[in-house]
Amino acid sequence: MNNRIQLTTDGHKAYFVAVPDAFGSKIDYAMLIKLYGEPTGATNSEGKYSPGDCTGFEKKRILGKPEAEHVSTSYVERQNLTMRMHMRRFTRLTNAFSKKMENHCYAIALHFVYYNFAKIHKTLRVTPAVEAGLMKDVMSIEDIVRLAD
Repeated sequence: MNNRIQLTTDGHKAYFVAVPDAFGSKIDYAMLIKLYGEPTGATNSEGKYSPGDCTGFEKKRILGKPEAEHVSTSYVERQNLTMRMHMRRFTRLTNAFSKKMENHCYAIALHFVYYNFAKIHKTLRVTPAVEAGLMKDVMSIEDIVRLAD
């Protein structure tokens, strides 16, 4: 990348090593750690599969000078939800899984190519790639198939 970026992750410990390994010191990096408590009004059996209530959060600067107002995981959380809703292999209790890691990676790549280059988004009225100036025209499914060849 040519520009310095700001990155926010959750508090997963693997990011402490992975982010500096990937970016060195050329990143503004913060962690947003959500704090959870017991779900309100839930009995033991009801709360078994329910997440705890988010009671707060903690923002931690890890590298560089991240801007506090931009420390958020909302965009990536939304992206993960969109991927899970569009691809059955990411939902629970499904038989739509990939037996090979290679096929799983191909499915993810196809999803992102379609989502960013072929799917017209209602709010943008074009694809994200066209909006960002990466493409002049919307790709068709046929265009994506030709890329795979």
